[in-house]
Amino acid sequence: MPILILLAILLAAGDAAAQTRVKFALDWQIQGPQAPFITAKAIGAFSARGLDVTIDRGTGSQKTIEQVATGTYDMGYGDINSMIEYNVKNPQNPLIAVGIVLNSPPFALLSLKRNGIREPKDLQGASIGAPAGDAPRRLWPIFAKNAGVPVDSVTWTNMAPPLREPALVKGDVKAISGFYFTGFLNLTENLKVPESDVVAFNYSDYGIDLYGNAVIVRVDWLKANEDTARRFLAALAAGFKAVIKDPKAAIVHVKTAEPLSNEATELKRLQLAISANMINDEVKKNGLLAIDAARMQRAIDQVVVSFELGSKPSVAQVFTGAYLPPASERKLD
Repeated sequence: MPILILLAILLAAGDAAAQTRVKFALDWQIQGPQAPFITAKAIGAFSARGLDVTIDRGTGSQKTIEQVATGTYDMGYGDINSMIEYNVKNPQNPLIAVGIVLNSPPFALLSLKRNGIREPKDLQGASIGAPAGDAPRRLWPIFAKNAGVPVDSVTWTNMAPPLREPALVKGDVKAISGFYFTGFLNLTENLKVPESDVVAFNYSDYGIDLYGNAVIVRVDWLKANEDTARRFLAALAAGFKAVIKDPKAAIVHVKTAEPLSNEATELKRLQLAISANMINDEVKKNGLLAIDAARMQRAIDQVVVSFELGSKPSVAQVFTGAYLPPASERKLD
């Protein structure tokens, strides 16, 4: 018996050693929209493909991008538009996106009807709260132009991300910018603002047709770890499809990974992300994680103008679909 036990231990150790370790950083804390990654790990999709993936929460896309760029993490999940900016400013250490999760970014401005704001033009003269590097804040000039609002008609108040919604409710600012599914639920679920009082201007409704969060890696890491990238994305596709098929089950995995999360709130957050950011006609046509090259080129053009970048990268420098699983594995059932 002792010999059998020893053999079992040695076999288990061998299996563990055979697993390729991957350090992965999320964009934010573990919530409903991060479910594709959490589910892929929970259902064994990574381990079944020989990967031992460690998933750490993030503190914002900008930080995650920096951590991937410096090698603190092998792969990460962050805003592709911020990645484009990073690459232009750091051409010696480029990153590339290998899979899109948020086909449409949740960029939005949120306000309250009690502030007299019902249309974008009502924002004139308003103070808007946001962190200095907030993507929707930086995209304000394009939104304002498309919505018919003078660009210089608002003032911006710098504040940390967690302070935005409380500041709006207290009246310190008249509007805030950020992710729709984050701001809306923070207001209605956490701060008990009636849904009917929340006003949201989603950037995607005003001609800002960008892509959102993606799996990002360093170009040099990708060249040295092509098979690992392929296995990771195949597992992610499996987890992603499982989330779309059964969001409630996915939230159980989220709760296990983040015990302090509220399942009801995170289910709502996930459902908002699925309907508004993850699944659309393009995804139904091309499958999960992919892009439309012409649309990506238009998105790059908008980012270069909005962020006042000194050069314009090509689509191939921003995204590669070469490591995605076959379309048959990414198409929705």
